[in-house]
Amino acid sequence: MKVQSFKSADQSSISAQDKMLSSILTNSRLATLDLSGNSIGENGVQALVEALKTNSTLATLKLRCTLIRLNGVQALAEALKANSSLTTLNLSLNWIRDYAAQALAEALKINSTLTTLNLEDNTIGENGSLALVEALKTNSTLIAVNLSGCSIGGNGAQELAKTLKTNSNLTTLNLSSNSIGPNGTQALSEALKTNSTLTTLDLSFNSIGPNGTQALAGALKTNSTLTILILGANSVEDNGAQALAEALKNNSTLTNLDLTLNSIRENGVQAMSEALKANSALTTLNLTLNPIGDNGAQALADALKTNSTLTTLNLNKNSIGDNGVQELAEALKSNSTLTTLDLYCNSIGHNGAQALAETLKINSTVLILGFLN
Repeated sequence: MKVQSFKSADQSSISAQDKMLSSILTNSRLATLDLSGNSIGENGVQALVEALKTNSTLATLKLRCTLIRLNGVQALAEALKANSSLTTLNLSLNWIRDYAAQALAEALKINSTLTTLNLEDNTIGENGSLALVEALKTNSTLIAVNLSGCSIGGNGAQELAKTLKTNSNLTTLNLSSNSIGPNGTQALSEALKTNSTLTTLDLSFNSIGPNGTQALAGALKTNSTLTILILGANSVEDNGAQALAEALKNNSTLTNLDLTLNSIRENGVQAMSEALKANSALTTLNLTLNPIGDNGAQALADALKTNSTLTTLNLNKNSIGDNGVQELAEALKSNSTLTTLDLYCNSIGHNGAQALAETLKINSTVLILGFLN
């Protein structure tokens, strides 16, 4: 159930709102409640908390951008200690700071049903993240945590890394936009060498640089569980791409690699292309907004002639012209596994478009996006 508009202009409407919230949760079959974008505030949360004490069916509660603030989060935390049905809680964009995060952390030490927690775009900071780290040491049910844009910093990432070495439940972790830097990334990389449960890791927008990327590459050589790695906007550059390429030659589990906006040029993509000739696991590679040019496209085309696992290749905004596109088109005449090739916003002229059109007469599996700019 999604409530589109909930406003509390005066005290009488607040009271009516609270009654409505309580009434909603008396529904014995309600499993999902989405109140995102409604200014329910602290009073509205209090009404929800009271209803949650008796409700035994609600599994998903979405409260994104609802102005619940500290008191509201503390009330929810108390409810989580007793609630036995809620599995997914979204508290993103609620101006939650360290004290509120600490209250949630205390609840997570007791709660045994919540599996997904989203705290995206809340300034919980290092102290808030440390509290959550402590909770993860004992919590045995959380499998997905979103801390994107939570200002945890390098120290927060380092502490979280320590927990990942022993935590055996978490499968999905989003740490994007947290200013983790190379040091935080190196700590996480060390954890990945022993962690055996994490399958998805998002580190985009963290300024990890080539050094941090090289540390991750080292972890990928031994890690056997990570399947999705998102590294967008991290200044990976050619050195970082070359390190990842070496790791991909041995890694047999990573299926999705996102390197969007990383200043990867010809040398970096050539190394990635060589890796694709040996790698038999990667199915999705995103190189959007990297100036690889025609030479980079030609290197990838050469890899596509032998690679038999890649299904999606994103080359959006890569400064590729007709020469590079013609090489890609030629490779697709023999490649039978690629299903999506994204060429939006490249300098493709008549010759490149004609080459792709000819290829589509032969190749019946690939969908080419955006080749007519």
